[in-house]
Amino acid sequence: MGVTEPESVSIAAGRAREGELLDAATSLFAERGYGDADTQALVERMGVGKGTLYRYFASKKALFLAAVDRVMRRMTAQIDASVAGVEDPLERIAVAIRAYLEFFATNPEYVELLIQERALFRDREKPTYFAYRERNMVRWRELYRSLIYDGRIRDMPVEEITEVLGHLVYGTMFTNYFTGQPKSSPEQAREILDVVFYGILSERERRRLVVQTPESKDS
Repeated sequence: MGVTEPESVSIAAGRAREGELLDAATSLFAERGYGDADTQALVERMGVGKGTLYRYFASKKALFLAAVDRVMRRMTAQIDASVAGVEDPLERIAVAIRAYLEFFATNPEYVELLIQERALFRDREKPTYFAYRERNMVRWRELYRSLIYDGRIRDMPVEEITEVLGHLVYGTMFTNYFTGQPKSSPEQAREILDVVFYGILSERERRRLVVQTPESKDS
């Protein structure tokens, strides 16, 4: 049997309330930290009873982890939306990096939640951020394989490419959060890609290094 209209309205209302609770919780955790963000403060901020809160989330930990999970779902959705319709693979990479940096620059409270999860829940097998990154890397590695096949980037392990680029944008995100973002997200993305795509060596120096391989030095 299908869902009736009243049931669908009820489901939509429940999802909306859950989203409101997660919004309030995200702000509270970011402002006070997990330890000092008690559920009483949250229900007071929301104007609901604790029963309503526990109807959606069984515990404070469950609420926190749900908030972190939603951060990653929103990040993934924003990047997906930004690259939709971008045909050129290299341009898709550039657009995705810009969207990633802009997402966290616009929502610094999301960075705070990622920091808290890593610090407070070390017993978890894998932090939420890296669980999502691992799943998302599959499609990006396929994209790099296609670029290698087409001769547009040099033949190298795609795992190496995704790891290095992943670490670069991850580190940039945290540096921006801790020190303030000195440049716009598009400018930072351009600089990252300038170094990654073109390197820092001149053409002459690259040719010299190719010629002076370890084998040639030994001969």
